[in-house]
Amino acid sequence: MNSVDPRINRLLKARQPADVGPKAPLDQFGTFEVFVKARGGKPFQHEGIVHAPDAEMAFVLAKETFTRRFTCVSLFVADTRQIFVSPLTEGSQSVFDILSGPPGDPALPTEPYEVFHLYKRGKQHVHAGTVNASSPIEAMQVSRSLQESKTVYSVWVIRMADIRFTRPDEEDMWETLPEKKFRDAVEYKGGDRLKTFLRS
Repeated sequence: MNSVDPRINRLLKARQPADVGPKAPLDQFGTFEVFVKARGGKPFQHEGIVHAPDAEMAFVLAKETFTRRFTCVSLFVADTRQIFVSPLTEGSQSVFDILSGPPGDPALPTEPYEVFHLYKRGKQHVHAGTVNASSPIEAMQVSRSLQESKTVYSVWVIRMADIRFTRPDEEDMWETLPEKKFRDAVEYKGGDRLKTFLRS
């Protein structure tokens, strides 16, 4: 059986001896991080991951996976390998107290990075803004200027060029989501019927 999913192609055929050797390089889909903007005026935040062969398919899968649970106005995806992550601090220590590395070289060209800050452990990283920097570590250091009054425990930075954004011509795809209330469990009235049945 041939499939676009390499995991299917690895299934053993009848009476075929098992191959216990290492997997071939790139013999599985990559991981892409998904960032969602719930509504206008709200920042993007990390929502989860999808596995896909490329960014375009990751975008499609992210839309199908993460917009079934709630409405949103935009999303984007980025290859996990393209996201640069700072250490996570302990206690009440800010990550900016421990971020170290060489300062940016003014001779090097800069490019835009999207910055995400973690304000509460156990929650998701939230978009803090965009900075221009010559390297990921410089982008993290420069992102101190985006810090709110809250303590930042971790920083993620992504080169803008490595992100698959929702394009302007695709924005109308979100317009039909509010009409699909049948997808939401809150619209089902089974709970009320069960309570009535139990009371009788």
